[in-house]
Amino acid sequence: MTAETVKYQRKELELKALLEITQAINENKTESVLLNIFKFTCLVHLNIRSLVLYVANSEGFEERVKHGVKQNIPKLIPHTDVDDNREIGKLNLVMPEDYSFNELDIYVPVYHKDKMLAILLLKIKDTEQELDLDFTQALTNILVVALENKRFARRQLEQERLKREVEIASNVQRMLFPATLPVKDKIDAKVTYYPHSTVGGDYYDLIEKSEDEVFFCIADVSGKGMPAALLMSNFQAALRTLLRSSSDLKMVAEQLNFTIFENTNGERFITFFLGYYNYKTKTLKFINAGHNPPVLCWEKEGKSELLEAGTTILGAFKQLPFLEEGERSGLSDFTLHMYTDGLTEAFNANDEEYGEERFMSFVNRNNCISPEYFHEVFFEEWNEFSGEIARRDDITLLSIRFK
Repeated sequence: MTAETVKYQRKELELKALLEITQAINENKTESVLLNIFKFTCLVHLNIRSLVLYVANSEGFEERVKHGVKQNIPKLIPHTDVDDNREIGKLNLVMPEDYSFNELDIYVPVYHKDKMLAILLLKIKDTEQELDLDFTQALTNILVVALENKRFARRQLEQERLKREVEIASNVQRMLFPATLPVKDKIDAKVTYYPHSTVGGDYYDLIEKSEDEVFFCIADVSGKGMPAALLMSNFQAALRTLLRSSSDLKMVAEQLNFTIFENTNGERFITFFLGYYNYKTKTLKFINAGHNPPVLCWEKEGKSELLEAGTTILGAFKQLPFLEEGERSGLSDFTLHMYTDGLTEAFNANDEEYGEERFMSFVNRNNCISPEYFHEVFFEEWNEFSGEIARRDDITLLSIRFK
């Protein structure tokens, strides 16, 4: 057989190998199928007896194909153990004593642009027959780039799925908040809410149970993002169910605490303030479960106080260790300002915290203004303080004026 014939046959086998790989890629075969086709193509059509293919991942180079190797070789080669070597040639990998590549003798690196994507280690069948290592490298490159594209497509799909889930959660969360807050003869309410991300962990509500009764609350779930939003959704559903059947604030707090603890095994908690006002009796009742104390302002007297009576955070204990219901009688013409800690824990460029003292000072200077105007003036001052510093948490301010 002439040298030309041998060369022609080798090129024909290489072409078959190339066609088999590209056809499988075009048919969108799975990763495992592509790797198997690559292995058998190398063994059948190319002058290769044994091989190992390592493909890069976040931790190093992972073994994806192995054939004809009996010795113990590593499943993963850390990035730090691989030199940036683009030269095809004799295998020279230094491995720990437990591992050996003695059955393999040729090193074929696979790069795409400046990134090493894979390492092919092999041994040829017949030393008298030629193996085009440049072609072998190119064939491996086609396979590995196809695998990389598949991983990228999966990541894209996963990101799109997560984006859709976040959008759904955000829409659901928006539906949990009151569509509008009342502005009428007896009551005037205003809320400002800035979520830290697409979905937040703050919650507020105002429920007019009857002509004479109104419930109002504010809450903050530990953590951020989807887990916080989902827990808050469950919390809101439980709260509304309880308030439909009872006006007993202690019972509501105990049931909410039990529900959160059962759902999270004590790993997440909620700070919560729940208030109730009766226009007929002019009585305010409340429970503060570890939340920032709301500010109660008497407009006629021009004074204010913090509403702190209550219990600890919800969800930390199976049973609340203590529980006190606060009460104020003979109340009319007063305002409540409720907020989450993102409001007072904002920082400025000098790393100074806004703090509760600044908020109380603002409240005392603006005791008798409407909630709408209070928010307008307050957030002008607050934004001037924080400047361009990014918010670190959800921010909610709920102000209610009872007339």
